[in-house]
Amino acid sequence: MDSGTHFVMGIAIGGLALVDPTVASHSMTFTAVMAGTIIGQQAPDIDTVLKLRNNAVYIRHHRGITHSIPAVLLWPLLIIGILALILPDVHLFNVWLWTQIAVFLHVFVDIFNAYGTQALRPFSKKWVALGVINTFDPLIFTMHCIGILLWLLGTEPVFTFTVMYIIIFFYYILRFALQKAVKTAVHHELQDEEFVIVAPTMRFFHWKVAAKSKTHFYVGRAYRRSVNIYDKFEIEPIPKTELVEKALKDPNLDAFLSFSPLYRWEISELESGVTELRLIDLRYRSNDRYPFVAVAHLDEELNIVNSYTGWIFTEEKLQKRLQIGAGND
Repeated sequence: MDSGTHFVMGIAIGGLALVDPTVASHSMTFTAVMAGTIIGQQAPDIDTVLKLRNNAVYIRHHRGITHSIPAVLLWPLLIIGILALILPDVHLFNVWLWTQIAVFLHVFVDIFNAYGTQALRPFSKKWVALGVINTFDPLIFTMHCIGILLWLLGTEPVFTFTVMYIIIFFYYILRFALQKAVKTAVHHELQDEEFVIVAPTMRFFHWKVAAKSKTHFYVGRAYRRSVNIYDKFEIEPIPKTELVEKALKDPNLDAFLSFSPLYRWEISELESGVTELRLIDLRYRSNDRYPFVAVAHLDEELNIVNSYTGWIFTEEKLQKRLQIGAGND
């Protein structure tokens, strides 16, 4: 989920913690719990700072080790260690318990996004992405804001947030049912698909669709049970040439391949004598473009001149990113 939703979730979990008699009867412990749940909802996303280094590192590691099983267990210990220094004389077990719940729920809800997490590490580096809830879901965020507002207006927080999460639970079930209906509709439309990705959008009945058969890639959108295929690409194996092999070892392209399960490629000879290899993720079609790409430019000696990976929405911006000296931005 997005940072804003994680923030309001932290507050809601802090409100639910008042069901704990120790938290409810000890104001300093409640303050520590509220701080712990809010920080615990943000801590796993600390790897966002990797974007300051470059996109390749960010793409390869975001929602990776910081969302792993060991991290889920270690974050609460680190947080309560800091809180114990700032807020003495609190009931540390209760602070740890609710902070642990907050950290766990952060990673748990991220699993339901299309981006997913590597939540099974160290046992598996597989990306777990159920793709039923958009990274920012307006209904979930709004319900949390309403719950917090009702709390501020004097309603009982445990009751308020319990009812809210029961409603959200059934909302998740509904989203799974909608996704299943869309996948069925995609099958009726294509018949020969082997692999389908159905990803949510911010609009309730609208879904992104990317599929693969033995011979073609398909990209489209779905509304309710109606599927529109916008693009169809014949699958061609990427050439096993020395140029391609060198390009694919570039950190930007290597990071792209570690993340993207459905992509096509293009090789172009540019006017400057440079050869371009472009990998295009098919999951993120937007305004007739595919903004998530990885590009490498190689000279006649097969040296990589520059490269880039990330989300780019215009060709002009991509070319600026690919200027010499900006390849690993």
